Amino acid sequence: MSGTEAAQAAGALTAHRPMLLGLAYRLLGSLHDAEDVLQEAYLRWLDVDRETVAEPRRYLSRVVTRLAIDRLRARQAARETYVGPWLPEQVPTDPSPFGPLDTVEQRDTLSTALLHLLERLTPPERAVYVLHTAFALPYAEIGDLLDRSAADCRQLHHRAVARLADDRRRFTAGPAEQRRLLDAFLAAARDGDLARLTDLVAADATAWSDGGGRVSAARNPLHGADRIARFFTGVYGPRRPGVTVTPVELNGAPALLLRLPTGVHYTLAVTAVDRRITGIYVVGNPDKLTRVTG
Repeated sequence: MSGTEAAQAAGALTAHRPMLLGLAYRLLGSLHDAEDVLQEAYLRWLDVDRETVAEPRRYLSRVVTRLAIDRLRARQAARETYVGPWLPEQVPTDPSPFGPLDTVEQRDTLSTALLHLLERLTPPERAVYVLHTAFALPYAEIGDLLDRSAADCRQLHHRAVARLADDRRRFTAGPAEQRRLLDAFLAAARDGDLARLTDLVAADATAWSDGGGRVSAARNPLHGADRIARFFTGVYGPRRPGVTVTPVELNGAPALLLRLPTGVHYTLAVTAVDRRITGIYVVGNPDKLTRVTG
C-alpha cells in the first residue's frame, strides 16, 4: 500500500472516529477497550478493497460493533474475578471525545448509571439497544450490521428495554438537580450530618464503589439510606479533613473528583428521582480514572 492510500484510509476512519469511539465505548464501558477495537477496525479497513465499500461509515460501524460484541463475550469470564462491584471507566465529556452530545439519548447512554445497567444484557441485546437508542438506527439497518432480521432486532430491543425498565425509572433527574444533590450530599457527609444525609437519600437507594482491588472501596453494594449515610460520613466526615473537591462533567453528567490527602482519587456521581438520590457511583480504580486525573 502506498503512502497516499494509507493516508486516504486513515482519513476515512478519522472522519468517523468520534461516532465510532462513542459506539465502542457505549458497548464496552471501557475507553481503553474501545480504543483497542478502533485500532483493530482500522487494520481491517486497511486490508479491505475500499473501492467496493459504498458507505465507509456503515462498514466501519459494522466492524466496530462485531468486534465489541466479541470482546464482550470474551470478558464475561474475566469479570468473575473482578474485585468488588464493576463500574465503567470514567471519561470527561466537556469537551466530548465522542462528538456532539445534543440529545438526551446521546448523554443518557453514556451515563455511568446506564452503562452499569447495560452489563445485565446479553451482547446482542446491548448492541441493539445502543444502536437504536443512542444512534437512532432503524431495526432494518441494525439487522444489516448484525446479520439478523429486523424483526429479531426489534424483539432484542424490546427485551432489553424490559430488563432495564425498573431501574431506568430510578434516575430521571436532570443535570441541574444532579449537581444540586451531589453538592448537598458531599457537604452533609463532610459535616457529619447523618440526619441531612438520610433525608437526601431515598430509602431504597444503592451505592456502588469500584476500587478494583487497587484502592480502598466497599466490596459489596450498600443498600438503604441509613447504611449509605453512615458509610459516607465515615469516609468523608469531619475526621477526614483535607479532601480536595473538583466539579467535573463525566460521561455526560455532573460529577465530583475527590482527591484524598494520600493522593488517591475517587469520582462521585449520583442518580435521582423526586428530589432524592437513588443511586451513588464511586470509582476509585486508578485504571479507570486515567483520563480524569491526567
